[in-house]
Amino acid sequence: VQLQASGGGLVQAGGSLRLSCAASERSFINYAMGWFRQVLGKEREFVAAIGWDSISTDYSDSIKGRFTISRDNAKNTVALQMNNLEPEDTAVYFCAAARWGVPRTVAEYRYWGQGTQVTVSS
Repeated sequence: VQLQASGGGLVQAGGSLRLSCAASERSFINYAMGWFRQVLGKEREFVAAIGWDSISTDYSDSIKGRFTISRDNAKNTVALQMNNLEPEDTAVYFCAAARWGVPRTVAEYRYWGQGTQVTVSS
């Protein structure tokens, strides 16, 4: 499965962005999808994940209540709506696909997109 993330950009603190991730194959429906972020020199950090049927979701404490993950299996896409952005949210954001569960760890994700830069100015 090939993943293509988009939607990053520069936004002021308090603003919103919507990231999107498109999958290349219909088998996308069989995978849980996650979003991670990474700052240069730091480890990749879990942000949010959603199960194949959208029933199960999971969020990191740092973004809970501000970000919402969703998916559209008919369009092979997953989105991350980010509201009330903070400078600390600045990072490269990656989407990823996992075969089982709704995992939080990098190792459990099999496929990764190329990343999209999000920069939040204060």
